[in-house]
Amino acid sequence: MKGTKTTKTAIALAAAISLIATGCSSPSKDGAKETPTANGGGGQKTEGQKVKLTMGSWRTEDKEVYEKIIKAFNKANPDIEIEFKPTKNTEYNTVLNTALQTGSGPDIIHLRPYAAGIALADANYLEPLASVKGLEAIPKEAKMAATGKDGKVYGVPTVYSSTQIFYNKTLFKKFNLSEPKTWDELMKAADTLKQNKITPFAFGSKEGWILSLTHGALGPQFYGGTEFVNNLITGKMNFKSKEFTDSITMFQGLTKYFPENYTGLGMDDMRNLFVTEQAGMIVMGDWEIAVMKKMNPDLDLDLFPVPPVKADGKASVTNWVDGSFAVNAASKNKQAALKFIEFMTTKEFGKMVADDLKKPSTIPGVESSDPLVAKMIQLAAANSTPYAMVVHFSAGNPTTKATLETTLQGMFLGKEKPDTVTDIVQKSADSWFKPAAK
Repeated sequence: MKGTKTTKTAIALAAAISLIATGCSSPSKDGAKETPTANGGGGQKTEGQKVKLTMGSWRTEDKEVYEKIIKAFNKANPDIEIEFKPTKNTEYNTVLNTALQTGSGPDIIHLRPYAAGIALADANYLEPLASVKGLEAIPKEAKMAATGKDGKVYGVPTVYSSTQIFYNKTLFKKFNLSEPKTWDELMKAADTLKQNKITPFAFGSKEGWILSLTHGALGPQFYGGTEFVNNLITGKMNFKSKEFTDSITMFQGLTKYFPENYTGLGMDDMRNLFVTEQAGMIVMGDWEIAVMKKMNPDLDLDLFPVPPVKADGKASVTNWVDGSFAVNAASKNKQAALKFIEFMTTKEFGKMVADDLKKPSTIPGVESSDPLVAKMIQLAAANSTPYAMVVHFSAGNPTTKATLETTLQGMFLGKEKPDTVTDIVQKSADSWFKPAAK
């Protein structure tokens, strides 16, 4: 990985998110009716027959929304039938890779961002999207999450993701708490909740991805945010630095605010604690907005960025391009699949993403009618910092991201200390990552 390239990408990605926040216009088309048939190989159908496609994803929670999106596509494309078949998020990578290796898999593939998705493109499992009209309107920096080593784009990025701290407004009001503006204020809010028998943070360390996500959200305030990441990828600093070690120590120090038996809790448990109002806060990605609101429509939900450690510091919101959609190179119906991919570049699709998935769309000019999502987009634009483990360190075998997750799990089980966590993570990075300065 070239450090200078990734540094520029991180800066440009923040600019792209800012572009969405300001609602700039876009030359992309407004609906599927203007989407022409894509050029691609694949199966043939006789007149009157429907082409049947499958669409894979790890977003089991979004099945209802994607079925709504497919219905919108079908208004202009009634001859293409698409079945959304998601797999449990912790099993998705294995299930997908196994299927692709045997020449099968879904026609339309939800790609993990950056290294994981790019690896599938480099292994020739995906169809290049050069023929997809509308893709040119999406920022180049967003498309880097699904651009192969050959420079070709293999996936249409659909959403930006961000992590922030969600909180229960009713509980905060009950205990006279306001949105924390500093880290000390955040800790005082956690203390107040705990004193009143409310779990401060809905958290569990059973699923590794939650650990890298939570650290990726809170850690920048301790390791120095974007500046540290830029120094990391250019070789000026490494994971054994005091700053990064401090961020791990901070994470370990939050255990007094976690639920009992948190080492055995996963995402479902965390979500349930929060939506049933047993926990006052949850550090989580924006994709949970729609899920939590559906589970408890009466939940008075709000969010704030991670507050700075110093009073004169700047808050932070960690963000990245989260997934793209691609076409399986082995699909027998590539032409139909590419047509749906083109629909994903339209404002009609982007608006459904913003309003129904409650996610920031990658399509410029698309805004959300949800005030909470609009607030989140504005905060991300003003306080952006990259999710380093996803954007820059999701390669290696095992990946450096996965290595961080397993060592953090060990730390919470009492098997590792912060400095051994950073040592192990650095050894993982050394096995594959080549900073630009070296």
